[in-house]
Parts: sequence; structure tokens; C-alpha cells
Amino acid sequence: MGSGRVSENPVVRRIGLVEDHESVAIGLAAMLGPEPDLDLVATGTSVAGLLAVDAALDLVVLDLRLPDGSTPEDNVTALRERGIEVLVFTGADNAFLVRSAAKAGVLGVLRKSESVATVVEAVRRAASGEQVVTTDWAAAIDGDPQLSDVGLSPRQEEVLMLYASGEKASRVARLTGLSEQTVNDYLGRIRQKYADAGRPAPTKTDLYKRAVEDGWLPVPERQQRT
Repeated sequence: MGSGRVSENPVVRRIGLVEDHESVAIGLAAMLGPEPDLDLVATGTSVAGLLAVDAALDLVVLDLRLPDGSTPEDNVTALRERGIEVLVFTGADNAFLVRSAAKAGVLGVLRKSESVATVVEAVRRAASGEQVVTTDWAAAIDGDPQLSDVGLSPRQEEVLMLYASGEKASRVARLTGLSEQTVNDYLGRIRQKYADAGRPAPTKTDLYKRAVEDGWLPVPERQQRT
């Protein structure tokens, strides 16, 4: 299913895929196979495994959840240190994971449910070094567009993440180098900002929910049944 946009003598971009589901790997290979300018040359279930096979890549298409327990940020950093650009290809709706990858500098975020034409065009653009802007990408960077931005400062974000994750104010103070009174002042301002945005957070549990909604803390993982 070619796009019709490729010249007769295209520059061939070398693509790698890090994915632990064989069906996804087969699917991407089928999508890119007809494209003369996109060559899927290596696949692996981890970034280390992929780089051991072939490090001469223009782009790596990266799943966020991998069986080796690696983090998206570490994986993106490892690839970009080799001069390889990264496009996230995910079926999971987890703002925290995508935000982690985004901070490390991926070119875009693409859902596995997108059409073949959309996937091929996104891979082509990313392999050429272009940013791939999608709704999911914007939502991950800016937070859910349906939620009012509360405009926290970086310091307030740090205090919120620590406190909402379960730390006491005294512990947050030690971790941040702030006084306990300053931490409590920050928490008061944070609560006020959420209230002003129409998203009240009077309790610690509410603050936790807001932090998850905005991608500052990870979505809780459901317990796997054995």
C-alpha cells in the first residue's frame, strides 16, 4: 500500500522496531514492506537487543511497555545517544509513560490502532527527522485537553509528585531541601490553583487523583491474576 509520494530513486531509511508482541512486528513489517524508502531491517524485544543486532538505524519504532522492565525515558535516551530518532508506537493509554518518553525527546506518539496510511506516513516523517504531531502526542505533553491547566511551577510540580505519591510533608521537605512550612505553603497554593481551575483537591487522595490525571504520577497498574 504505497503512498504515491516517493520518488523513483528514494533515500532508503533504515527502521528498527522494539516490541515484544510478534503480531505487532509482523503487522509493521507488512505495512512498510511495499514502501521503497522504508526498510524494516531489525526487530528486538529490548533496546539493548535491537542495538546488538543493528545500530545503523535512522529510526526506532518503540513500544513503551517492555518485558525487561526498562523505562521509556532510559530507552529513548539510549537510542538518541546513538544518534537514532524514536517514534513511540503504543496501544496503552498511559500519560505518565508517554510523558516520560516525551521528556527524553521522541519525535512523536502513535497509536497501534491507527490506519495503515497514517502509520506509514508517521514512520516516513519521523525517519526523516520530522516531528509527528498527533492528538495523543499533544495530550501527553500538555495533559488531557479536557482538563483545565492549573499552571503549576516546576517546584510546585515536584512537591505535588512527592506528596501525592504518599510522602509526608516533613519527608517532602527533606527531599526537596525546603522547610516544612514552605512545603505546606506550596500545598496550599497547589490546592488553590486546582480549585480555581474547577478541579478541587481538598484531600491528599484528591491531590493524588489530580496528579495522575495530569500525568505527573503513573496510572496504577492493575494486579495481574495468576
